[in-house]
Amino acid sequence: MPKQKTHKSTAKVLKKHPSGLLTYKLSGGNHQTSKDSSKQIRQRRRKGQLAKGIANRLKKVI
Repeated sequence: MPKQKTHKSTAKVLKKHPSGLLTYKLSGGNHQTSKDSSKQIRQRRRKGQLAKGIANRLKKVI
């Protein structure tokens, strides 16, 4: 049976941690942030975390 190919666009967006956690960068933090409050900008620096069910499905394609 052939190997499953990596889904490249998904692999570039998600980061897989040694614990198996999948994280991604939150949107809206790159430019035109002068209208946003400091709290909004600070919160977007964090990483988003995928739900467990979705993460289990996507681990197979990364």
